[in-house]
Amino acid sequence: MDTKHQSVYEKRLLTELHGKLSPRGVTAVLIVEDDGRYGLDVYDLRARPRRVYVHLAFLWIYWGDLADERVSIFRLEAAVDRLVSLAGTGWPDHEPGDLRFDLHGSMRAGKTR
Repeated sequence: MDTKHQSVYEKRLLTELHGKLSPRGVTAVLIVEDDGRYGLDVYDLRARPRRVYVHLAFLWIYWGDLADERVSIFRLEAAVDRLVSLAGTGWPDHEPGDLRFDLHGSMRAGKTR
């Protein structure tokens, strides 16, 4: 799948996620990064954002590199419930890691900000 099609799917999933978070009182803003990658900034009760991404190679919605910071794109309601809960209690204080799939087929974890 080329980058253009990936972006379309990422945007579609994040837009759907946004549409499910907003009615539950969670502030979220769809963004486009400088490299064209879509993300969804989800704000917690202290107005701290956490960027949520779609990882198409592994079919995840994720907001960090830890095992409990990702949900299958096929379990969108579970992702919504988890994000609503986290936004309501506040994001953890650790800096989120980022999972990306490189062209060589390996995952790398790194800090996003």
